[in-house]
Amino acid sequence: MQVTNRIHFRNLKGDIFGGITAAIIALPMALAFGVASGAGAAAGLWGAVLVGFFAALFGGTPTLISEPTGPMTVVMTAVIAGLIATNPENGLAMAFTVVMMAGIFQIILGTLRLGKYVTLMPYTVISGFMSGIGIILIILQLGPFLGQASPKGGVLGTLGNLPELLSNINPAETALAALTVALIIFTPANVKRLLPPQLIALVVGTVLSLVVFQDIDIRRIGEISAGLPSLQIPTFSAAQFQKMLVDALVLGMLGCIDALLTSMIADSLTRTEHDSNKELIGQGLGNLFSGLFGGIAGAGATMGTVVNIQAGGRTAVSGLTRALILLVVVLWAAPLTATIPMAVLAGIALKVGIDIIDWGFLKRAHHVSMKAALIMYGVIGLTVFVDLIVAVGVGVFVANILTIERLSNLRSEEVKTITDADDAILMSDEEKELLDRGNGRVLLFQLNGPMIFGVSKAISRQHIAMKDHDVLILDLSDVPILGVTSSLAIENAIKDAIDKGRQVFIVGATGQTKRRLERFGVLDLIPAQHLVSARKEALLQALAFVNQYEAHNYGGFPNEPGIAVDGTAF
Repeated sequence: MQVTNRIHFRNLKGDIFGGITAAIIALPMALAFGVASGAGAAAGLWGAVLVGFFAALFGGTPTLISEPTGPMTVVMTAVIAGLIATNPENGLAMAFTVVMMAGIFQIILGTLRLGKYVTLMPYTVISGFMSGIGIILIILQLGPFLGQASPKGGVLGTLGNLPELLSNINPAETALAALTVALIIFTPANVKRLLPPQLIALVVGTVLSLVVFQDIDIRRIGEISAGLPSLQIPTFSAAQFQKMLVDALVLGMLGCIDALLTSMIADSLTRTEHDSNKELIGQGLGNLFSGLFGGIAGAGATMGTVVNIQAGGRTAVSGLTRALILLVVVLWAAPLTATIPMAVLAGIALKVGIDIIDWGFLKRAHHVSMKAALIMYGVIGLTVFVDLIVAVGVGVFVANILTIERLSNLRSEEVKTITDADDAILMSDEEKELLDRGNGRVLLFQLNGPMIFGVSKAISRQHIAMKDHDVLILDLSDVPILGVTSSLAIENAIKDAIDKGRQVFIVGATGQTKRRLERFGVLDLIPAQHLVSARKEALLQALAFVNQYEAHNYGGFPNEPGIAVDGTAF
């Protein structure tokens, strides 16, 4: 496997232009997310530089742009607030350590080649989770949007202090924040193609704050020190280690989901296929170095990725170009950001929160499926008011249970038992004739499709309802997969038949189905000649047994020809 991303210079012009465009978009977003997280604007910028550089260099999606994102910022905000509250002196350093741990977790997932499993979750859960994160981001920006510091206590703290925030509103800062949102929304499409509306809003808001509100005290970013960042030594607290580990797992898993979902979008736009495992390793290295140098966590950013592709980016050169441009800004132009109002950044972040909400699915979820809508709303509520990891865990569990129930009901319809030919089972004319000649003494038990554990109940139910018979033919010809629980149910049916002196034939057990029965010892319960490949062969042997049984006990069938065990008439 190639260590670095798929880098070549055959599309150099498009990649450079894509990188420049992505960098212009990344600047206001990085500042906004850095401030919103509580780590500061510099942490947002360094997160954009370091995550973007290493993810582009070592990742598995050539056009992916990685940087601090709305979902990652929401989690980062909670991590920083929680650790500083319990350890004011070392809380921020511990938060950067959590970012490093999250990166290591992502590297482990990629190394173990688990990338393809990360996004295997129902859309209802993903939609509810992302919408919940968008709502959290909006709520957390209410304080800065109204011209005040964010209240402590996260979402619940902000909502609890909302009356106080509204009564102490700062008109100038609120006007700047509202103007920022309006500019982002209403910038004409032809202007958006030239300049990102976030950058326009950043510049216009800053200029207005200096010209119109020069005599009003407005909260601003303050000067960001130029030069390379200082190394953050990993800092742990014995009392907080468990919380740090859980935070790292949540941050790392969210980053995996965020990045790989964006990679899928990039694939659809470029008609390529990304390497999930390499991408997770690249994301992990990016977050590891970001935390090591005081940057916040990041992941694949949908907006930056789409703009990069639309501007001509096709290889990782675009992502590297973007990171280097931002590095130049941080090293030599950082002092120019000192006058940017906090309210403008709050407006940018709040608009990101609005965009994260899955409005399209929210409008039609209840029309598609009421169960799906309830799952989505439940995940939103748990995400906003309880915990992100709880929301995903509960949502996936409930959605999977409902899916298993639907699949089990569907597969249960393919478990059939008959003693005479009818339309319940598709049979040839010859097979129908043979089964009818059994006069109800031969019972055909057919299973069709994958026998997952939920089908075992249907197997047991049919087994209990079986009519009296002398021969049981178990047809597994159309069973590609046989689960453990269903295997046990089949074993019970066979053992019960044998205990009652009945003959048992198994038809068409091959591949995984046969291996599973062998491992359970089910095939040892019947004679080797009773394991046959075709249903006709089993019916012939079954009729031979029935005729011999009837002849021995009742003198045979007066109107039926005899059939020997080898299938010939006598």
